[in-house]
Amino acid sequence: MTTRRPTQLRPVTIEPFPSAAPGSVLISAGNTRVACTAGVSRELPPWLAPKPGEAPKQGWVTAEYAMLPASTPQRKKRGADSRATEIQRLIGRALRAAIDLNKMPGVTLNIDCDVICADGGTRTAAITGGYVALALALRHARKLGWIERDPIVGPVAAVSVGVIDGIVRLDLDYALDVAAEVDLNVAMTHRGQFVEVQGTAEHRPFSRKQLDAMLTLATSGIRKLMAIQRRALR
Repeated sequence: MTTRRPTQLRPVTIEPFPSAAPGSVLISAGNTRVACTAGVSRELPPWLAPKPGEAPKQGWVTAEYAMLPASTPQRKKRGADSRATEIQRLIGRALRAAIDLNKMPGVTLNIDCDVICADGGTRTAAITGGYVALALALRHARKLGWIERDPIVGPVAAVSVGVIDGIVRLDLDYALDVAAEVDLNVAMTHRGQFVEVQGTAEHRPFSRKQLDAMLTLATSGIRKLMAIQRRALR
């Protein structure tokens, strides 16, 4: 079991790594590591493509998530599954909250989040690291002249929180996650607005007081993660 204080994040770093994508970072949260890359293209989804002769009115942000075979002690089989599909939709929704899509007409950002090592909190790490990769890719798109105005509204980050032995704890690693009576994944904007709150009572229902305590603690943790994002983007 972790020796961290209940209100303490795991050690978190966000560092660039070389790749062919214009935005590439490795986020580490304790032993969890996720490679986040962001590419830009001028190929919109079919349902957003303009009619012939019309200019595109907006852009799009989409995400894919996968756990690499050696990310878990027992080899993870390759290929999409329902869990990965649900998580990548969450990542896409969260990252679109950081962007004004009308300021990037005709441009698509593809965010790929590949889990190298899973020790709890992979989806929240993917959102936090994915935002930094996205911001780097947008800088590249502006250099290319594909985007005239900065479409970033503000950062988005995410963290897990839960109740273990009656205590509200921040940033659950695997050992805490499997022991949790309640676990919550929270994604939030820089304005303190919630993009996603995914919560489950694993053993017994939780009270409104516990929910409020978890959201307050998650907000504190996300503020700290956004400071790490800002440092990574300098």
